[in-house]
Amino acid sequence: RDSLPGEHIGRGRDVLGEPLSDEVAWRFLTVDSRHLLEAGWQVLLPAWWEAASRKKPRLRAKISSGEGSRGGRSLFGLDALVDFDWRISIGDADLSEAEFAELVARGERLVKFRGQWIPLDPALLAQIQRAMAGMDKSQGLSFQDVLQLHLLGSSEDESAEAAAEQAEEDAARFRLEVELNAHLVKLIGQLGQRDRWPQPAVPAGLHAELRSYQQEGFAWLAFLRRFGLGAVLADDMGLGKTVQLIAYLLHLKELEEAAEADPAAGRVRQTDPPGWPSLIICPTSVLGNWQKELQRFAPSLKVMLHYGSKRLDAGYFYGAASQADVVLTSYATAALDQELLKEFTWAAICLDEAQNIKNAGTKQSSAVRSFPALHRIALTGTPIENRLSELWSIYDFITPGYLGSAKSFQDRFANAIEKERDAKRTADLQKMVKPFMLRRKKKDPAIQLDLPDKNEMKTYVHLTAEQAALYDQNVNGLLERMQKLEGIERKGAILAALTSLKQLCDHPLLLSKDALPETETEGRLDTAVLIERSAKLERLLAMVRELREENERCLIFTQYVGMGKMLQAVLSQELQEPVLYLNGSTPKSARDRMIEQFQTPVPPQGEAPPAGGQPQSDQPNVFILSLKAGGVGLNLTAANHVFHFDRWWNPAVENQATDRAYRMGQTKDVQVHKFISLGTLEEKIDEMLESKQQLSDDVISSSESWITELSTDALKDLFTLRREWVG
Repeated sequence: RDSLPGEHIGRGRDVLGEPLSDEVAWRFLTVDSRHLLEAGWQVLLPAWWEAASRKKPRLRAKISSGEGSRGGRSLFGLDALVDFDWRISIGDADLSEAEFAELVARGERLVKFRGQWIPLDPALLAQIQRAMAGMDKSQGLSFQDVLQLHLLGSSEDESAEAAAEQAEEDAARFRLEVELNAHLVKLIGQLGQRDRWPQPAVPAGLHAELRSYQQEGFAWLAFLRRFGLGAVLADDMGLGKTVQLIAYLLHLKELEEAAEADPAAGRVRQTDPPGWPSLIICPTSVLGNWQKELQRFAPSLKVMLHYGSKRLDAGYFYGAASQADVVLTSYATAALDQELLKEFTWAAICLDEAQNIKNAGTKQSSAVRSFPALHRIALTGTPIENRLSELWSIYDFITPGYLGSAKSFQDRFANAIEKERDAKRTADLQKMVKPFMLRRKKKDPAIQLDLPDKNEMKTYVHLTAEQAALYDQNVNGLLERMQKLEGIERKGAILAALTSLKQLCDHPLLLSKDALPETETEGRLDTAVLIERSAKLERLLAMVRELREENERCLIFTQYVGMGKMLQAVLSQELQEPVLYLNGSTPKSARDRMIEQFQTPVPPQGEAPPAGGQPQSDQPNVFILSLKAGGVGLNLTAANHVFHFDRWWNPAVENQATDRAYRMGQTKDVQVHKFISLGTLEEKIDEMLESKQQLSDDVISSSESWITELSTDALKDLFTLRREWVG
């Protein structure tokens, strides 16, 4: 006996020959038995202890029965409060809050309850008590808490690795869970399963036939609205997010009219007052597109445009808006008129191209967040363009607070996923964002778009000798500065060099302040001088000439205003036909006119133009667009060739631009030409993109910021020109 471990055992008495006190039994089961095993002794412990050791205590919030939230109101919004009771599971015993409190009050570590022994570990009991104290039961649980506990508490589909991590985590603490009532089981089940969404009738006022997936998207928006839950409709460009939202807006109008016709039936929700319109906020470049699409698909909707110098001030705005079904404005105007627009509680706020609020700290992003609304919807084909903080920003608009503060999201998810590729954090974030995001892609088998083919090809061109010399000069200058610069100055120098090198690949003139050269003939551009200085420009002109001989039409995307102006000047003179150019400074009226001109059908050779149309010689067939101003929201299916004159290095953004032509309404095969300067960073980064796993594939896309983190040696390797491709 004296050799047995444990201070209280080695005192010359046989502790096993008499009933054990609570303290001694606990010490033997938790400490001494392990020491005995380590010393080579065989130890037989009670079966109930083995089971209890494997099952960690669980604290559950059991949601009270019923369909409503606290006070009998219908469940609405993530901040809706629901009543619950605590349930505590220890071993095989399931305790109410009162029973748990009674056992804890006894101050024992091993207690017999309903015929079975229960271990009460003081450390875990303290954790459970702190957790219960930290959640005020008298206030109820928010639906947001309920949903997150349910989504992250489910481990049925966890990988073995994730399950092992969870088990290790559980060893240090109890598990906090939620037990749903029948109503919430149904609701949360519907959130995650498309075939369980209620299917409202397509509004009678919709002048369009919805495809099956569009009907599904409209039903999803209407379903989430019933519970005040925000939505991200993230379909690929060209799948018809616009018409799905218009169907939703008509649905709201029908519900409003039904409530007015039958006051006894009450409104859709008691919180819905009459006369509140919906607010659509979009980029300036697509305001005209929204006007036309609303008129085309929903002529019964009264639309008020709030934009430009003629927009109404507060004195007249409220009266006019209250008579509208939809108020349409731009992001820039929303920021300018923030104080005016936040005085309304909108029936719904709908953001088109919601990536415009991806930077949460900008004025327009904070302005949009400040507008009260009964429902919030974001439309975007790219929920993530560069980093996870952009996804957080969109979710903080549709479901404020759901993903925590910006800092807590960065600490909990962004750092772990972006830097450490943490599989469990990625899976957790997927579970949290999935209920509020509907994302379909053109390639999904269920979509069945029946679009013509899209053929993507890379067009490789060499640098001229002039371009190569300037390229080397810029790279050498950068590498010299890298020896002296640190921190933000180093990053700034790298980004500036990136821009210079990309512009050089387009045309050397972009780096100088020289005007476009003219010939001796007044007003004529010396295109020969410009073309010989850039192999890209020479190749583009040849390809555009070829497709124009076949009477086909094209879009040309570039990032640089100077390049766009040069392309317009050269192509219009060489082709002897009008060439359109749209960029961020193009006024709305001019944008609308350009789009209408370009989309006007071209009559076959020899035929007269349609009534009101243009003579064929004046018909624009080449449309140059800046990637930011023209890469989203436009329907330009008259073109079946798309040129990316310079690369954005973000496949999602480039695909959005391509989808101006490759979308519903396109009847021809679409040819996509991506220009790449051989031997330059354009070619090297394209090679990286081919093999790089995109962040958006993990959670639901790439920018230049990662380049600034490269070492000087890595920068040298990336930027240095491969001499074999110099012209």
